[in-house]
Amino acid sequence: MYDHVLLPTDGSEAAMDAENEAFEITTTNDATLHVLFVVDETAGPLNVRGGDERFEEAESEGEETVAEIGERATRAGVEDVTDVVRRGVPHEEILDYADEHCDLVVMGTRGRSGLDRQLLGSVTEKVVRRSNPSVLTVRVGSEGT
Repeated sequence: MYDHVLLPTDGSEAAMDAENEAFEITTTNDATLHVLFVVDETAGPLNVRGGDERFEEAESEGEETVAEIGERATRAGVEDVTDVVRRGVPHEEILDYADEHCDLVVMGTRGRSGLDRQLLGSVTEKVVRRSNPSVLTVRVGSEGT
């Protein structure tokens, strides 16, 4: 049913909760798992003096994050993993990558109220509203429930 599954990540708990769902879907469908980390070029702390160095540090963190997820995916039985780190506006990069390469996006989200939704769920909400491929959202703490 799915050939290419995208797992966007920022290394957060919400993103980690989505991992197992993505791993299961990928192994069940013998699909390729694409793990994407986007360095947010609009992030305030990165856009100050020394920004280039901070972006490079964020990219290194992203490379470590996708590599670790790739290792966990392999241990979970995923046979084909693609690790990607991009710079840009997170929801735009996720949407562009999904349109180019994937037929399902699996991503974490937070609760549907309060500050968590505004800050942490905004990327997920934008992806859900604008994505051409299907999107599966996984709530924080939903693993095993």
